[in-house]
Amino acid sequence: MKFKVLQENLRKTLWHRIEEEGLTGLRLAEQTGFKQAHISNFLNRKRGLSLEGMDKVLRVQHLSVLDLLDPNEVNKRASILPPSEDEFQNVLVVDGTIAATEPLVMSMNVKEILKFKKSFLAGLRAETEGHRDDWERFVVLQVDGRDGMSMYPRLLPGATVLIDRHYNSLKPYRKGESNMYAVNKDGTATVKYVEVAGDNLVLRPHNQAYPVEIMPIEADKNASSYVVGRICYVGIET
Repeated sequence: MKFKVLQENLRKTLWHRIEEEGLTGLRLAEQTGFKQAHISNFLNRKRGLSLEGMDKVLRVQHLSVLDLLDPNEVNKRASILPPSEDEFQNVLVVDGTIAATEPLVMSMNVKEILKFKKSFLAGLRAETEGHRDDWERFVVLQVDGRDGMSMYPRLLPGATVLIDRHYNSLKPYRKGESNMYAVNKDGTATVKYVEVAGDNLVLRPHNQAYPVEIMPIEADKNASSYVVGRICYVGIET
């Protein structure tokens, strides 16, 4: 894990506390002994913090580096289920915004934890385009009513889908079978079939009663930039 990723996750945590919990830059400066300008520059990505500086911020904000880094340790700290046995791996359930935009999942964004057999996860083939090394590979999303019905009968409202975020290629996983993908649309994840038509991404539902959606591909991006990951498991309660 790169140090700059830790710093970025610390920034996001501090901005959350500023926006939602009443923390201020002045208060953080007083707690750490830094100048307010130093804190402001860090929050606004104009400078980084030294290791000692990060330690001070973590200490006064009662944070651990585990809150910024390791999802396996997050499972233990934010545990809803007991720690994983050797046969199983804990996978974090998150909302669509986190699945689509956050490489690492912090404890405050964990909704639930589900268990999958390690042998099953290890057998899934990755197909990565672009930089995904820093992304937690598997997350779980509960689909909403519209997504569930648009992909009926492959999905239903409330179904849980396991997303392999290291498979953002449009290559078919199995010959002759269309992949289902989670796609970043307007900053959150939607589940559809995906095609490319010229400079557009085509989001196609399984249920023909729902419309096909067209997303222009920005000039500095390609199709894989919008793909959150392949749906590799669907759980539907009956």
